[in-house]
Amino acid sequence: MNISFFSNLFLWLLFITLPETVFCQSADFIIQDVKFESQGVTLAGSILKPKNPFAAVVIVHGSDPVKREMEFAKRLAKEGIAVLTYDKRGVGESGGVYVGPSVGTNNIDTTNLNLLSSDANEAVKILRTYLKDKKIPIGLVGFSQAGWIIPIAASKNPQIEFMVLFSCPTITTLEQLRFQFYTNGNNNFWENHTESDAREHTKNDPDRYQFVATDPKNSLNTLSIPGIWLFGEKDIQIPVKWCMEQLNTLKAQGKPFEYTLFSKLGHNTAFDNDRVPVDISIQWIKQKTFNIKKSKVSK
Repeated sequence: MNISFFSNLFLWLLFITLPETVFCQSADFIIQDVKFESQGVTLAGSILKPKNPFAAVVIVHGSDPVKREMEFAKRLAKEGIAVLTYDKRGVGESGGVYVGPSVGTNNIDTTNLNLLSSDANEAVKILRTYLKDKKIPIGLVGFSQAGWIIPIAASKNPQIEFMVLFSCPTITTLEQLRFQFYTNGNNNFWENHTESDAREHTKNDPDRYQFVATDPKNSLNTLSIPGIWLFGEKDIQIPVKWCMEQLNTLKAQGKPFEYTLFSKLGHNTAFDNDRVPVDISIQWIKQKTFNIKKSKVSK
């Protein structure tokens, strides 16, 4: 009886002292809830940590009021990648104010994009403290709007060593809005419009919002870390062929950037039933982080 009592007491005390750690049913990784400060607010998230991670990533949100991306994070963690995913500023348990299309405001002005890039960088810092091996490469993985946020964050943070961008623009914020207004949510847009027609409108249509445009190429031009973009050819949020052309220009300048086009997919390359885009990104992370580690050893 005494042994049982003390055993139960020990377990009870253990759960009190470690309330944020939860062991997954698969036993592939543990999940630990964390909080961190960024630009005057407290953000809340979860770290998914495999036993011996070979890489680590912070997940960067799209434009919607998104909580932590747990299912996506679990998919990465099961492959040996440590992940920090957090509730977007002003969403879920995170402090601050969400601004974006879901509340009818503009969320891609320069001020907000820089603010969100600061959140991503603070997430990178906190994730590093939870990794035993301080040499594990850390990267950013993001969706859509993250195409502007990730390059800004990476250009300011040397800890970021690679980036994975699902359906992310390489055009300016104003150009993207013009394209999005032109397609107007029509899923059959590409059945009735040509590439040249869409590009002409995107370059010349009047702007409905007035703000200084953010051009991700300004940050991308400063980076020498590897990056991969995963596009869906049927995307009606961003003009992917134009984005690929701009990446080709950057590649010709020696930038270690790659992209893959999926002919049957639209904007949700990361969350479609087709698992291939995410599988490709995982294999790419394995390859690039292996190369990063090898280059560190040779120095």
